[in-house]
Amino acid sequence: MKVAKVVAWLGVIAMTAVLLNGFIRGDFAKDGGELLANPWGIVSLVDLYVGFALFSLWIGFREKNMPLAVLWIILMMVLGFFTGSLYVLLALYQSKGDWLTFFFGGRKDQVLKPKA
Repeated sequence: MKVAKVVAWLGVIAMTAVLLNGFIRGDFAKDGGELLANPWGIVSLVDLYVGFALFSLWIGFREKNMPLAVLWIILMMVLGFFTGSLYVLLALYQSKGDWLTFFFGGRKDQVLKPKA
């Protein structure tokens, strides 16, 4: 779990740095227009948002608190993998070394419960 925490911390730090750089030095409307004018820019955005949607499925599954899950998913769509990295980091710490709790979250007991 230590390696996962290091990777998640690196993700949070890297995403913080690049988001700050983009907001400080970039022009969202101009740069976004250039991205959308390039066919590979469109491919990259579709690829990115498919990844966001798939990651959001995991968030929606593991969170028992639906308003909280919705908030995380909205943040995922707006801030991207900064949110994903932060979510994973918090889940790793909350799981206290238990991988099943990390992956299943608040639904662990429900998932592991024997079916009668």
